[in-house]
Amino acid sequence: MSQAHAPVRHRSFVIIGDTNLARGVCASLQEETYAVRHLVQPKDEELREVMSASHDAVAVLLHDDAAALRYALAVAHMSPDIRIVVTIFDRTVADELLRLLPQCHVTSPADLVAPTLAGPCADPDLVALYDEAAPARAVRVTGEGPPRSEQWTRGRTGWRAWWSRLAGQLRSYDPGTRLMLGGLTGIVASLLLDWVWLLGLGHPPAEALFHAARVVATVGPAVAAEHSIAYQLVSSALMLGTIVFTAMFTAGLIERMLGPRLVGLIGSRTVPRFGHVIVVGIGQVGLRLCCELRRLGVPVVGVERDPHAPNVRLARSLGIPVVAGHGGDRAVLERLHLRRARALAAVGSDDLDNITVCIAAQGVSPGTRVVLRAGEHEAIAETRSLLPLGTIRDVTSLSSAYVLERLLGGRATGVIAHGHDVFVRLPDGAFAPWPLAARRGCAHVDTAVSV
Repeated sequence: MSQAHAPVRHRSFVIIGDTNLARGVCASLQEETYAVRHLVQPKDEELREVMSASHDAVAVLLHDDAAALRYALAVAHMSPDIRIVVTIFDRTVADELLRLLPQCHVTSPADLVAPTLAGPCADPDLVALYDEAAPARAVRVTGEGPPRSEQWTRGRTGWRAWWSRLAGQLRSYDPGTRLMLGGLTGIVASLLLDWVWLLGLGHPPAEALFHAARVVATVGPAVAAEHSIAYQLVSSALMLGTIVFTAMFTAGLIERMLGPRLVGLIGSRTVPRFGHVIVVGIGQVGLRLCCELRRLGVPVVGVERDPHAPNVRLARSLGIPVVAGHGGDRAVLERLHLRRARALAAVGSDDLDNITVCIAAQGVSPGTRVVLRAGEHEAIAETRSLLPLGTIRDVTSLSSAYVLERLLGGRATGVIAHGHDVFVRLPDGAFAPWPLAARRGCAHVDTAVSV
């Protein structure tokens, strides 16, 4: 089937799951005339009956980590020596499963595709970018030759990331923050104006500051400057204006404290201003891509329409700024400085939404590089030939290639894509081409389920 593994012919496999990945793996195995039992959501009795026969390997390909963990443990209990490939997103759960079941190989589509998405996001000439160990490794394809790995030189990325974060300090990206900063700016401006005016009237600096603070606190100057009618009028206006500024500041502060606070005002969670990557869709793939880019020193900001999504809270704990909004909204893209961004990655779970985001991004900034997650919807095949959307990564095909290589006894360490070709990464760092079955459903599950 491929040059990536020894020509050992395994005859029987069990696939568990109703995901597009499970369907793709099943279709590829059937095309090679292997015997496949595909179970969607098997009960214990059905699973025990299937596992009573002899099989070479089992693949547990689900979205739910808890269900995947349960099936993996059940399979290992019924067949202790069988090889298991299971997809689990949570790395803590994955590490614990590996400790319990050494014969089990744990991965996830998000982990597999993050390097091949990060590569074109960081540099248009890269196919993939791995940050497994220092220094990072970049994968390029030159001419007709195979992909080759080389040390990635970050150049000025670290300096640009630092300056981009510095320029993003005390920037407002939501109405509550704008209200709070507007009120704070008004209060500080009133204080400085009154202080400078009193200095001009001959007051000592400390005394002038004391009187200015009383004006801002709306209790008036300690002693009114009787010889300056203009100052009396100005201080009165400042006291009245401070009431409004204080109300604005308080309202914004309360909204920010009670809200999700996805973007920081200072620190690492501020939105970068230039040289950054905008990641639209903070699902499993989007979150892993953000983490990968941050480790590589590339500034990143996420966009998610649901501010209460589980991965958004996880992104906040990891120090990744996330802006609530629709990635296809022109106002959102302009607020995130798309024209000064390094790239935009549309990696949501819906292909059609990703296409919409890419088209909107090209409308706002035609010169910005776009990376698109696709492969879950048949319409993408036609759209790819009609529109120059950018760099396209088929998550299902990439994940299928890796899982198949592992099921067939190989020891792949990763998978990449270049154009329409898929390559598996071997333990020695070389890359081998991997042909996949034509895009079609398996014979066991008729209804496509989007990832």
